[in-house]
Amino acid sequence: MKLLRKPKTQPNQLLLQLDLFAPEPEQAESSAPSVIPAVDPGPALPSPTVQPPLIVTPAPVVHAAPLPPPVIAAPPVPVNTLVPPPTGRPADGKRRIHLGEHTIDYALLRSKRRTIGFLVSDEGLRVTAPKWVTIAEIDNAIREKQRWILTKLNERRERSARRLQPQMQWRDGATLPYLGNDITLRIRAGQRFGVQLDEQTRELCVSLPGDAGEQQLKDRVQGWLQARAEELFGKRLMIYAEKLGVTYRSYALSSATTQWGSCTADGRIRLNWRLMHFALPLIDYVIAHELAHLREMNHGPQFWATVQSIFPEFESAKRALRDNAPETLPIF
Repeated sequence: MKLLRKPKTQPNQLLLQLDLFAPEPEQAESSAPSVIPAVDPGPALPSPTVQPPLIVTPAPVVHAAPLPPPVIAAPPVPVNTLVPPPTGRPADGKRRIHLGEHTIDYALLRSKRRTIGFLVSDEGLRVTAPKWVTIAEIDNAIREKQRWILTKLNERRERSARRLQPQMQWRDGATLPYLGNDITLRIRAGQRFGVQLDEQTRELCVSLPGDAGEQQLKDRVQGWLQARAEELFGKRLMIYAEKLGVTYRSYALSSATTQWGSCTADGRIRLNWRLMHFALPLIDYVIAHELAHLREMNHGPQFWATVQSIFPEFESAKRALRDNAPETLPIF
């Protein structure tokens, strides 16, 4: 099986990439829904033989523009799922505030900024405020933003809990995320085909000798996923390129650990094969994102308007993709 390699960097081309995770915004509010509508698969597709040629070695780049943080609304938060209240005294350097039935600790950072900012990370809530703002004014600002703050703290808690879940074990009967749903691995000695998916039983049958090790199973499954990714991505690229009226030069699979996709100024697109773990709308969002760079090589308002013109549900897809931590994906 041929493994994908990361290209060397040379200073002669511009690239924009879609990060696995964008940093949390200090303040974020909008009306973006959290449910991803179903995506129309589009008309009948031509044979893969007419797709643009697959180029495994993409053009090198010198600049990588990170994907800006999404602007997300705060949905209603069930009281019984909120982050548990802190116990004992606040940690050194932190302050405590009571928000109705909830109690949270926060770190306060003084700066030269003119407004009060909020950042929720794995370390909890951080408030950045001008030096002249009083503690009472800061606490009042926290109370005004409490729904957003409590929602974000709960999301972080749930993400941390997912990270603590045990990783899948590579054996017969294990489950693997594939296009948004789980499939079951079945080892079949002497099977005619190397790897074959039974759509009815949702079983991925892998032909391996009885004494095969875990790494052999991983290699077979990874090769199968990459082959399916090459085929599916090629078809979806053609659909969205036609919608946008653009032409890309080539596309290749990527094994990057920090980006879902990238696009160079001369039209070379790379897509991470690990996207095959996610539902089709998330894959389509990344494809629409990269194709939009053929119109706008930036992440400004015109760029996002271009993405929305061919993928209206991009906000919810962007949020869902960011919420899937790499720690929750199978380790190959």
